[in-house]
Amino acid sequence: MTASRTAEVSSETAMHGRETFLDAIEDVLFGSIAGAVGKVIEYPFDTVKVRLQSQPDHLPLRYTGPLDCFKQSLHSDGFLGLYRGLSAPLVGAAIETSSLFFWERVARESFFEAGLYDRDKSLPLSALFLTGAMSGAFTSLLLTPIELVKCKIQAPATSSREGAIRVHTPLKVMRDVFRHQGLRGFWHGQLGTLIRETGGSAAWFGTKETVTLIFRKLNTRSSLYPNSSIGPLETSKPVASGNALIPLPLWQQAVAGASAGMSYNFLFFPADTIKSRMQTTSVHSSAPKTRFWAEGMSIYKQYGFKGLYRGCGITVARSAPSSAFIFIIFDSLKEKFSFR
Repeated sequence: MTASRTAEVSSETAMHGRETFLDAIEDVLFGSIAGAVGKVIEYPFDTVKVRLQSQPDHLPLRYTGPLDCFKQSLHSDGFLGLYRGLSAPLVGAAIETSSLFFWERVARESFFEAGLYDRDKSLPLSALFLTGAMSGAFTSLLLTPIELVKCKIQAPATSSREGAIRVHTPLKVMRDVFRHQGLRGFWHGQLGTLIRETGGSAAWFGTKETVTLIFRKLNTRSSLYPNSSIGPLETSKPVASGNALIPLPLWQQAVAGASAGMSYNFLFFPADTIKSRMQTTSVHSSAPKTRFWAEGMSIYKQYGFKGLYRGCGITVARSAPSSAFIFIIFDSLKEKFSFR
C-alpha cells in the first residue's frame, strides 16, 4: 500500500471515528430529552398500572379496574398524587431512552465492524429486531434499580401505627433498600426487567422500522411522492425525491412510533407484572424474597392469565402517545440539530 493510500485510509478511519462519537453524543442527549417528555405524558397511567399490578393475592382486590383505580387515587391523593415520585422516574426515563438508542447504535456498529453487513446499505429488518434486543438487554441493567425505586414510590401510601400517612420518597426508598438488602437489593426483579426489555426493545425498534418501511412503500406508489424511489431494505432513510430527502409525514411518524410502543408493552407484559409485584414488596419483610418464576406461578394459580395481564390495557393505551412523541422528538432533534 502506497503512503498516500495509507494516509487516505487513516483519514477515513479518523473521520468515521469522529462521526461515530458524535452520533453517540446525539443518542444520549436527544434520547434523554425525548424520554423525559414521554415520561411526563405517561406517568399518571404508569402509576395506575403499578397499583393494579401490585395488589396482593391474599386480600380482596382493592381496585376493580383502571377507571376505579383512577377514581380512588384521585380521591385519596389528588391529581398530583398520580405524579408522586416523578423526579426519579424522569431521570430514569432519560437514562432508559438514551441508553436504548445508544446501545442500539453500538449493536449496529458491531454488525458492520464484524463484516456481517455492508455499512453503505441499510440493515434488514431481522437485524434491526436483533439490535433492539441487544439494546434492551444492556439497558435492563441500568433500569432495574430505577424501576425498583419508582415502583415502591408508586405503590399506595401506607399508614403508620400513629395513623399518619407514610409517603415514600426516592431517598428514603434507597436508604431502606440499602440498609435492609444491601447493594444487591436494587437489582431485585432483574430477570423480569431483562425479559421485558430484551423482547420489548426488539419489538420497539423492529415494529417502528417495519411500519416505517410499509409507509414508505405506500408513499412511493401514491401521488404523495411521485418522483420518489427507495430500495426494499432502506428502513432507516427518509424517502428520496430527486436530490432531496423527504421524511415521512408527521402522522405516519406518529403511527409508527405508537405501534412500536404498543407492541413493546403488550408482548412481554406478564414479565413486567411479575417484576412489579416483586419490587413492591416491603424491604422490612422477614420472609425470603420471592423468585421470579415462583411469583409468576403464584399470580397464575390465583388469577390465571388474566392476573398476569392486570393493567395491560391502560399500559398499552398510554404507550401509544408516549412512544409516538419519543420517536418524533428524537428523529426531529437528530434531523435539525445534528452535530455532524
